[in-house]
Amino acid sequence: MLNSVLLKNTLRSNYKLILIFLGVLAMYMTIIIGMFDPNDLDILNQLAALKLSPELLAAFGFTLTDTSLVGFISSYFYGLLMLALPMVCYIILGNSLVAKLVDRGSMASVLSTPISRKKVAFTQGMFLLAAITSLVAFVTVWGILICEMKFSGLLDISAFIKVNFGVLLLHYAISGICFFASCLFNESKLSLMLGAGLPIGFLLIQMLHNANGDIEILKYLTIFSLFNPLDIIHGENILIQMLVLIIITVTFYIGGIIVFDKKNLPI
Repeated sequence: MLNSVLLKNTLRSNYKLILIFLGVLAMYMTIIIGMFDPNDLDILNQLAALKLSPELLAAFGFTLTDTSLVGFISSYFYGLLMLALPMVCYIILGNSLVAKLVDRGSMASVLSTPISRKKVAFTQGMFLLAAITSLVAFVTVWGILICEMKFSGLLDISAFIKVNFGVLLLHYAISGICFFASCLFNESKLSLMLGAGLPIGFLLIQMLHNANGDIEILKYLTIFSLFNPLDIIHGENILIQMLVLIIITVTFYIGGIIVFDKKNLPI
């Protein structure tokens, strides 16, 4: 089902964006690991000294409940940064892969070749999934390398890999929303309203829930509640959450391909 020519053209058009986000993620991962001090983990007090309220720190996921190296990274990197940064990347990518091509009229050139709509949508969807996989795989390998360089033997590599697998499934699911929106709408602005608006809304709700855990209903209103790195580290049973994320991913990606195949295009 993949079209190699379209895949190469898509990669050529988007590889710089992906490299930029790889660089940003590597930079932040290095900074966070560099903040770890096994003899002094009182980072929260240091942040509080900057006049940041406890609620604001909690909203950004800066709540340290596991003092191990993997727990530290999970709190300070996977609490917000590893949620928001890849999301921004694939929101941009998702919109550009289908809706932007239709909006600019470039899709007419693509479909003038002997490529079916299904093959076009399938190829673009697989590219988006591959891009997300590359981001998470890179962060996983980079994190392990930096930890071994700075704190050899302190990182629970197995738990770290499991955390990254969990965040990968989360981003697959959210990217499905972006991809579906891109396939559904013919205009970039409409695609972004749904494909960017809904994930960003989910993230804001998650931040509100982090800041005020007493509002229990908030965790049922955001997809981000399906990923809790500390639960993964502590060996909690997260099979249901993983299955839900997989179902969301498959539903939106297949739905996007079907919608794009059936809808009227202004070409």
